[in-house]
Amino acid sequence: MDSRKVLLMVGALIVAGLTAFFARALLVGSAAPQASALAPAAVAVDGPMVLVATRALPVGTILDATALKFQPWPKELVDNAYFIQGHADLHSLQGTVVRNAITAGQPVTQGALVKPGDRGFLAAALGPGMRAVTFPVSAQSSVAGFVFPGDRIDLVLTQSVPGGGDGPPLKASETVMRNLRVLATDQRTDNTVGEDGKTKVSTFGTVTVEATPKIAEDLAVAQTIGSLSVSLRSIADNPGELESAIASGAVKVPDGTDPKAEKAMMIQLGRQPQAGSASVSTGADVSRFQRSTVPARGGSGTPMGGGGAMPPPMGGAHAGSIASDGVGHGPTVRIARGNSVTEVPVGGTN
Repeated sequence: MDSRKVLLMVGALIVAGLTAFFARALLVGSAAPQASALAPAAVAVDGPMVLVATRALPVGTILDATALKFQPWPKELVDNAYFIQGHADLHSLQGTVVRNAITAGQPVTQGALVKPGDRGFLAAALGPGMRAVTFPVSAQSSVAGFVFPGDRIDLVLTQSVPGGGDGPPLKASETVMRNLRVLATDQRTDNTVGEDGKTKVSTFGTVTVEATPKIAEDLAVAQTIGSLSVSLRSIADNPGELESAIASGAVKVPDGTDPKAEKAMMIQLGRQPQAGSASVSTGADVSRFQRSTVPARGGSGTPMGGGGAMPPPMGGAHAGSIASDGVGHGPTVRIARGNSVTEVPVGGTN
């Protein structure tokens, strides 16, 4: 092979190597393109600040400071019935009642609200089939004024039950009604705001609540039995009450696992006042010197404090009962000793 061909082959190899080197450097040096999501540019709303709902407001909702806010709204969509910032006072709308349902983010119209003092205000605050009931409370039994319209409360009935025998009457307290919605306190349906912007706490003498017709009847009777105290409920749901409502049939469990149906069930439970199945506390639960039952009538024994009206029979050796002989001679006491039964007139001796 001549030298000329050798030089040509060597030159070709050198050119090929340089080409491969520069191609590799070009590929390594160029970074791979990175996909970057462009944030959508915020569209400036050219319009006034309109009052909108911060959450869904069903019919009968009593508005508070957290239910409404001002938000920019396109000027071509602004209606004359909207509340415009600068022409509407947000504080003056607290305590008003929603007459027409409002979805979250929807502008609030003047016709959708009923103000205190307007005709039909209290009727608009009531749910379908509900009644408004007012009852008196004292400063000590009203949670020192920390109950406001829209809160949920329980009612505790405290009474003194007289009976026969010696000793004081039975002292008892029981929760007779649960989950009642407060509509007004002392004819006020709004929360008074002080100069510092905070809600003022003031005592009141009457409370108006939302109740079913049956609970309204029970509440009217409870006022004649004893004194009523208000117990403020927590905002958190109570799983125990949910199970009790399901077991009693007050709340229907939806079929399947539809989240909307389950949410509707929880909303139904949260709005439903309840009565009955009361928890009871007697004087003996608080003090050993009080009773746990009503004192016996006409008994010959002396009731004991803390344990009940009279001591129970011991071991079956002595058992007494009060009866009448039916011929006008008055009641007698039957005393059993084993198989022997003796009748003794009341006040006599055996």
